[in-house]
Amino acid sequence: MIEMPFDNYMSYTIGIVVFFIGVYLTKKIRFLRDFNIPEPVTGGLLAALLIYAVYIFTGSEIAFDLSTRDRLLVYFFTAIGLNARFADLVKGGKPLLILLVLTLSFIVIQNVVGITSAIFLDLPSTIGVLAGSVSLIGGHGTAIAWAPDAVELGIPNALEIGVAAATLGLVVASLVGGPIAKYLLAKHQLSSESTAKPSIGIAYHKTDTESFSHLSFMAVLLVIHICIIIGFFANKIFMEMGLKLPLFVTCLLAGILLSNTVPHLLPKLHWPARTRSLAIVSDFSLSLFLTMSLMSMQLWTLADLAGPLFIILGVQTCVAVLFIVYILFPLMGRNYQAAVLSAGFGGFALGATPTAIANMTAVTKAHGAAPMAFIILPLVGAFFVDITNAFIIRIALNF
Repeated sequence: MIEMPFDNYMSYTIGIVVFFIGVYLTKKIRFLRDFNIPEPVTGGLLAALLIYAVYIFTGSEIAFDLSTRDRLLVYFFTAIGLNARFADLVKGGKPLLILLVLTLSFIVIQNVVGITSAIFLDLPSTIGVLAGSVSLIGGHGTAIAWAPDAVELGIPNALEIGVAAATLGLVVASLVGGPIAKYLLAKHQLSSESTAKPSIGIAYHKTDTESFSHLSFMAVLLVIHICIIIGFFANKIFMEMGLKLPLFVTCLLAGILLSNTVPHLLPKLHWPARTRSLAIVSDFSLSLFLTMSLMSMQLWTLADLAGPLFIILGVQTCVAVLFIVYILFPLMGRNYQAAVLSAGFGGFALGATPTAIANMTAVTKAHGAAPMAFIILPLVGAFFVDITNAFIIRIALNF
């Protein structure tokens, strides 16, 4: 085995190149546009397949340093927080509560489906939990965190199973959101009810006359970094209290707090929330995060686990789609916002919150803004779920 590591700078640069390949292919291939497949998904999956081919034919294992990718995730969620307004949260209180209940219910369903599928395949039920909310709604980080517990329950390769399931889930999540939205929009003849410009996807609004310069862009970076510093120290305080949260969650909360206090305390200050500059930072961070996540997937690690995991993930995907179309979409209002949320939930339930945002972004770029969806889904996905999922996983593993 020949290892070919790329350092942080090279990984970052390759990520930009891969993203633009995705942009080019999406422009040229109508199928990708019609089904709202995000550009980072197109480029990232193609790169992952090419890297897999290199591994097969040369035995070389390409690995990327993803330090910058992880920082981009913090940037993105901080920007989401800066765009949030308490007035919007109050206005969207009922949809937020409904989405939260649906999400928590689906975590239970996901583990029941995983355990049932594992038992049907004559596998330990613990594998079903690993291929349930541990790796799907939880993602790679949760899969890695819970692997030692699964090892203690008799699954020596729990880490490999969890990471492989999370990887497959990320691929599926990136692909199902767009088609779900396309189906719902066409069937119910829905269109955007909002005249607002999307806070992500700013390039699609070339007629915008808002002032934009290097100073406004640098002001956004300054505010984001202030939020990150506050979020960093808040994260340490939470850890000392025994509450372990991802850094991007506390940065998201810091952004919400500052955006809902500073403009009122300093009304003459030009606050960068919902500006073109902030939208560009959001677009840039999300696009590169997802591109680097997908291109860095080591698909050869799935080979030994492919059979059972493909079956379990296939069942999980079918259940998720049915849940979204026949339960989530009707309960969220059967409107355009509900269709966008359905695309996002497809990315979130099988992959990760950034995948959900990418799916929703692809839909809103093509069909119009859905501001409430971009507020309530990150709040549910980034904050409430991590805590509740841990509690449900513990119960499922004990079962």
